Amino acid sequence: EPLTPERKAAEDQYDRLRDLLEGAVKLFQYHLLETPAGKPALDFITRRGVKPETIKTFELGYAPPGYETVLEHFRAHGYATEDMVDVGLVNERDGGGFYDKFRNRVMFPIRDAMGHMTGFGARILDPNDVPKFLNSPQTALFDKGRLLYGLDQARKAIRSLDQVVIVEGYLDVIALHQGGFANAVSPMGTALTEDQLRLLKRFTRRIV
Repeated sequence: EPLTPERKAAEDQYDRLRDLLEGAVKLFQYHLLETPAGKPALDFITRRGVKPETIKTFELGYAPPGYETVLEHFRAHGYATEDMVDVGLVNERDGGGFYDKFRNRVMFPIRDAMGHMTGFGARILDPNDVPKFLNSPQTALFDKGRLLYGLDQARKAIRSLDQVVIVEGYLDVIALHQGGFANAVSPMGTALTEDQLRLLKRFTRRIV
C-alpha cells in the first residue's frame, strides 16, 4: 500500500520508539553486567543455570532500584519524557511528575517475530515486591496477546523441526534454548490467544 504522509509519520514515530527501547536494552544490560547493584540480579540468573553467552543472546538486564535512573538517562540523551511514557518505561505520577516503571528487577527484552523491540518482561528480586512478574503496559509497539517471548530466536528452529514447544515463562524458554531445544516460546504468563496461534501457524502446525 502507498506510504501516505500519515503512515510515514507513524513509521518514523515507531522507529524512534524502537530506538528508545533498544537503548533501554543496553542500559539494563550495563546495569546487570557492570554495576555492583546488578550483582544480586546476575547471581540470581546464574543460579538458574543461565550461561554468560545465553545472557548475551537473550540480552538479559537489570533495572536499578532508583525512581529516576531510566528517566534521567534518556532525558540526558535527548528523549522526550512523552516517548518514555509511550513505550512504557516510565509512569506518570497522580500528583504530577514521572518515575521509572521497572525498579530492582531482572529484565527480559521482548521482541516481535522479526526481532524488533516491543517491550519488557520483568521479574522481582526482592520477594516482598509485587507483582512477581511485570510486563510493559499495552503500547503502540507492545500488544501482549500478539507476541510470543523467544519467537525471534526460535523461528528458524520451529521451521526446520516443524514443531513449536510452548512453555510457561521466560526462564523456561531460555533454559530450553540453552539446552539445544531452540524451538521454544512462551505466551508470557497468559493463556494462548487466537492471534498467537495464528502467528505460530505461519511457522508450523505442530504445537506441543
